[in-house]
Formats: sequence, C-alpha cells, structure tokens
Amino acid sequence: MDTLAKALKGEGNIYGSMAENITSRLPDVRKEGIKECLGGFLHEEHRLEEVDMVRGITFINDSKATNVNAAWFALESMNRPVIWIAGGQDKGNDYRALAEIVSKKVKALVCLGVDNHRLKDFFGERVQAVFEAETVGEAVRTAYMAGAPNDIVLLSPACASFDRFNDYTDRGRQFKQAVYDL
Repeated sequence: MDTLAKALKGEGNIYGSMAENITSRLPDVRKEGIKECLGGFLHEEHRLEEVDMVRGITFINDSKATNVNAAWFALESMNRPVIWIAGGQDKGNDYRALAEIVSKKVKALVCLGVDNHRLKDFFGERVQAVFEAETVGEAVRTAYMAGAPNDIVLLSPACASFDRFNDYTDRGRQFKQAVYDL
C-alpha cells in the first residue's frame, strides 16, 4: 500500500484503484502487474494535478471537483496547511459535510464565484481568513500572498464553473496559467 499511496493522492483515488483491482482478479492477472501499473499512475489534468511550486508553496489544480463530495476527497488528501480556492455557481450545496475537514486543514479560503456569500457565511468562522476574488489571476495571487512555504494552494471549487468559465477545464487551465504567471 505504501507504493500505492505515494502514486495515488487521496482516499477517493485509492478506493477507485482498489475497486479496479478487485474486478481485475482474473486468472491471468498477477498482483505484481497491478502494483506496477498503479505505481506509475499519473493524475489526469484537473484532478489533484500538481501544477508547480513557487517559493515553497505547492499549487494543485482540482478544478474537476465541482461538488462537495469531490472537494471533501481533495481536502482529505492534503497533508499540509491549505489555502483553498473554492466557489463558482452553487448548485444548492450543503457545505456541512466539509465543516470538520475545513476546520482541520484550511487556513484561508479564497472565494471565486457568483455565490461567494454562501461560502463566506458558512466557512467564515471556520478558517483564519476569507478573501474574495473576481478572476482566477486575482485568486491565485491572493492565495499566494496568504501562503507560506510548505503550504498548499488547492483549487477544488465544490461548485460548477459556468458562472465565469466555459467549463471546469477552462477554469483549470486559467488557474494553471495564473500560477505560471506568478
């Protein structure tokens, strides 16, 4: 499991791989082959994708996390203090499922979207600092300024992207460009 845990970030990815392992239990499939394949696993674009490290702060693109459950799995996989970029078009989200994990792992929240008030109202007392941004570039710069070496800036919106972007891939690519522009 150590090799698997290093290759696959997040409990959700590990569960998925374990399910695939179970279904691959055909007579000709060997355990060593499965471990080898999973050990070389690379995250897909916009799914806990490590973008870059700038002055000790790691930037992770999880733009695909368009719901609360996906954002929970992303936050769960973080092992350092998080500056969380979240928001967009709220789909009637119930943020209670995120309350405990945000209180434990998130030191600052950068809200990026049309429904920022819901995020600010719910998480405002659960994190040290809450910011708002109008653009991805502003969100990335704000998160960077709120961060310190060894922190993680995580784009894991928990919301749809259609308020300001064509889709989650557009949002993720703009995030990556903003990181490269730092």
